[in-house]
Amino acid sequence: MLRRDELTVVLASPRGFCAGVVRAIEIVERALALYGPPVYVRHEIVHNRHVVARLSRRGAIFVEDIDAIPPGAVTVFSAHGVSQAVEEEARRRGLDVIDATCPLVSKVHRQGRRFAEKGYSVLLVGHEGHAEVEGTRGQVPGGVTVVGTVEDVAAVEVADPARVAYVTQTTLSVDDTRQVVDAVKARFPAAVGPELDDICYATQNRQTAVSLMVEDVDLLLVLGSRNSSNSNRLCEIGRKAGIAAHLIDDASEIDPSWLDGVARVGITAGASAPEDLVQALISRLSDMRAVTVETVGDVRETIEFRLPQALQAAMRERELAAAHAPSSRSL
Repeated sequence: MLRRDELTVVLASPRGFCAGVVRAIEIVERALALYGPPVYVRHEIVHNRHVVARLSRRGAIFVEDIDAIPPGAVTVFSAHGVSQAVEEEARRRGLDVIDATCPLVSKVHRQGRRFAEKGYSVLLVGHEGHAEVEGTRGQVPGGVTVVGTVEDVAAVEVADPARVAYVTQTTLSVDDTRQVVDAVKARFPAAVGPELDDICYATQNRQTAVSLMVEDVDLLLVLGSRNSSNSNRLCEIGRKAGIAAHLIDDASEIDPSWLDGVARVGITAGASAPEDLVQALISRLSDMRAVTVETVGDVRETIEFRLPQALQAAMRERELAAAHAPSSRSL
């Protein structure tokens, strides 16, 4: 039996950075190294204020409006993707663009465009106003209709009920998405769209680990920023399981009263949250209680996404130039 001062920390595995986030951050870091600051980033590169702050200190400048970027400047599009209108404006201003859109988000863009080109009315299962949703909306000819709930599906109007297709935001809850997709299929029996496993693999893996965890913890702490969709979904899993769940940016936001009567606390991190925040949270808990750490989940993620070809080419050119530069010792 645990003494009052003991606390078991159960870590979700996998947690934290996914391949798309690793790629997006590396793109900004490589751009800063290649071209020097400032490098402009349209929207937050990923939805985590710590990541944004760290890159800002190195010379990245984050803007919401492409008009805020000087003509010709090195510019990175965030992992969430952008609309065709933003792409066109960037070309008009002569911006040197590096696209950090997550390859899985780009896949959704391609799906939506194919459906639209075949004459389907395209429904986008997602959260209105989210950066990824706005980017996808602007990538599909004729636009999309965003449906986030079963009620939204009941209210939607389409030109031809026999020509309906759907795509999904990548960072949703699998269970909630299934409900909305089922509602689409019930109202439009001929509707076509991808399988639910097209939801980001990392989103699914993190949700599965938390679903296992909440069966055996008294409290769930999710590291992630408030505007992180996938982090919010992780919190919702805990709440639906009937336990207290809190979304926090870092260890400084812990309220010690949350630990009252708690013997086992689950910890996970959204796909944009760095691992050092997890370790700092464990350290903070160790200041309050005697901590023992366990892990739940056994999925090992090995997916890696390649950097954009243009960035790879620039890196090779820099390496060749350095290799052929005269040595200072030969002067």
